[in-house]
Amino acid sequence: MNWSTVLTAGLVLMGLTGLIIWGYQFFVAPESVESTTEKWTRAGHADARSPSFTHWDADEPPLIPQNCAKCHSLNGHLDFLGADGTTAGQVDGPAPVGSVLYCSTCHNIPAHEGRTVEFPSGIQVQEPSASAGCMHCHQGRAATQTVTRAIAELGLDTVSEDLGFINVHYAVAAATLLGDEVQVGYQYDGKSYVGRYEHVEDYSTCIQCHDAHSTQVDPDLCSPCHYNVVDAADLRHIRSSEVDYDGDGDVSAPIADEIAALDSALYAALQDYAATVIGTPIVYDGGAFPYYFVDTNANGVADGGEVNFGNRYATWTPRLVRTVYNHNYVHKDRGAYSHNPRYALQLLYDSLQDLGEKVSVADFDRFVRP
Repeated sequence: MNWSTVLTAGLVLMGLTGLIIWGYQFFVAPESVESTTEKWTRAGHADARSPSFTHWDADEPPLIPQNCAKCHSLNGHLDFLGADGTTAGQVDGPAPVGSVLYCSTCHNIPAHEGRTVEFPSGIQVQEPSASAGCMHCHQGRAATQTVTRAIAELGLDTVSEDLGFINVHYAVAAATLLGDEVQVGYQYDGKSYVGRYEHVEDYSTCIQCHDAHSTQVDPDLCSPCHYNVVDAADLRHIRSSEVDYDGDGDVSAPIADEIAALDSALYAALQDYAATVIGTPIVYDGGAFPYYFVDTNANGVADGGEVNFGNRYATWTPRLVRTVYNHNYVHKDRGAYSHNPRYALQLLYDSLQDLGEKVSVADFDRFVRP
């Protein structure tokens, strides 16, 4: 007996067996229903107590308005997709309360096949991946064009009763990712803005980075390139650019810190402008709609007694409307440092430059626009 031949045949057989098992696991055996369900139950999309799904429960009648139903109810989203037999691309009426985003919200034929996404700017994009489903809701509800229409033909620094706070809405990750392609941040005339943030090829869509069911990011996917990433808390510490955008001399700090530095400068400039140009001090509380309130004691802090709807900020100029819009926009995408950091920095820089025409912006000459 030729033992060499037997050994070779055995190794080949073992290799083929291993390849078959690997192929079965990779191509045939998807993640179990139990596993995906367990992930989904921990995600915000399944949180039946979240205001995202309960905000309208006490209304009379208890219905989710037509303009909210697309993203805040199962029935509204199926209506939007046309999965219920209605016309696709629109919601035909209010939706009943009491649902979250169940499996069938995304797992239906129109959702699987649809690739066209229209953003609040009116711009349509063709998203080649299944992330198109994410983009329908994580896009905001206002855009450059919304702000431009609101402030048109008004003096930049003249208070107008026709003006008010314009809210981009929440969780605008898809808009940030695509940047200039969809123009959901307020983009100034004459300025150029970056488009889609091109990450590495294997991680360039929503569901390549975020688990589709838990929505979490697995840090092990990032650590091969970003060596400092060990756990989820480290994701915010990523930096790849060597440009010192905030001019503090430190090019090792996380890019999120660079964004935070320009954001802090913008808030200070907003407060200076409101107090000295308009004459009504302003404060921000990102956890209480409509976020901007009158600073009644002029101490620069959003005190408890000031944070209420009756004390909302109401003396708006066009310049304040557009700079506040970008300030709030960056706050509503907590992952802007990952989704498209240069776009966020451009919006902040241009808003600072805008306010700098009327108030002094500390250290502005140090800042660098991407």
